Amino acid sequence: MSQIDPAMEELIRTDDAFRSLYEEHQEYKQRLAAIRMKSLPSQEDEIELKRIKIHKLSLKDRMEYMLREHSRAPAAV
Repeated sequence: MSQIDPAMEELIRTDDAFRSLYEEHQEYKQRLAAIRMKSLPSQEDEIELKRIKIHKLSLKDRMEYMLREHSRAPAAV
């Protein structure tokens, strides 16, 4: 794993829904990298690339929303 925000790290450990989003985001990130590695991507690859980017952005938006909500929540004592 690369450098991860401590709040994100905590949610990955403690929140199943967040962890699922994070893992799916990482999977799409790897799929993007695999397509980009092709020396001559097909038209289908280009379509898939756009679809993946849109879905990956949606996942990131949902994770950021959860992070904001987590940071607003009062700390457990």
